[in-house]
Amino acid sequence: MSYISGFLLAVPTANKDEYKKHAEAAWPIFKDYGCLSCHENWGVDVQDGKVTSFPMAVKKEDNETVVFSWMIWPDKKTADDGWEKMMNDPRMEQLAEMPYDGMRMMWGGFEPLVDMRAKVSA
Repeated sequence: MSYISGFLLAVPTANKDEYKKHAEAAWPIFKDYGCLSCHENWGVDVQDGKVTSFPMAVKKEDNETVVFSWMIWPDKKTADDGWEKMMNDPRMEQLAEMPYDGMRMMWGGFEPLVDMRAKVSA
């Protein structure tokens, strides 16, 4: 069963291009350790909430944008092994300087529950 690593973070809006380059530089490392795909999504319609919301969860500041991303792995074991190996990969040191506040990033691992897709007719 596939496995999803999900992330939510706030990125300074001025760092959008830098964040994109950072994500693109990380992809070959993720792929080398078994990640099947990585999806980085820049918030364009992310509303403040009254009780809870994405902006509140990451303590978004006025000059920041919420980013929602996920990685798809073949299974949890591949993800766990991959993360462990990546933390010891010297290429990760090149990514140590992040264009966002990593202390406000949240992440978790998920098993797919329902997967619905539109069928494309030929």
